[in-house]
Amino acid sequence: MRSPPALAVRLATPADAGVIADFNLRLARESEGLELDPPTVAAGVAALLADEAKGLYLLAEEAGEPVGQLMLTVEWSDWRNGPIYWLQSVYVRGERRGGGVFRALWDRAVELARERGGRAIRLYVDRDNVGAQQVYRRVGMAPSHYLVYEREPLE
Repeated sequence: MRSPPALAVRLATPADAGVIADFNLRLARESEGLELDPPTVAAGVAALLADEAKGLYLLAEEAGEPVGQLMLTVEWSDWRNGPIYWLQSVYVRGERRGGGVFRALWDRAVELARERGGRAIRLYVDRDNVGAQQVYRRVGMAPSHYLVYEREPLE
């Protein structure tokens, strides 16, 4: 019996923009029923990959094939005198869910945040995405007492 290919997690590069944009389109469709504008998503991914001040993407791969991603962005906390890292654009291919892909991405994200002086890691999740909430609890995250408010678009 052959063992499954090893899972590797690495920082994304501009050459990964196409797969990341595709994952983001799938994520919006699967998690929130949204159909995003592909050129806008592609431009947003390219902008982030060109400027680490905006954030970074981690890609999980098996045998060189991308199977998952997450984006890390940073928020400065004056209360903590340090950065708070936000997980965003978390996506794992459907057939690979439950197979440790998110855990590998999470472990690398925590490692990076610690290396860079991070004080906390946060994320927001759609209130109806119960499956994702269970995964986040399994890695030690807990619901926050904060609510997220937004205004979109800004006019």
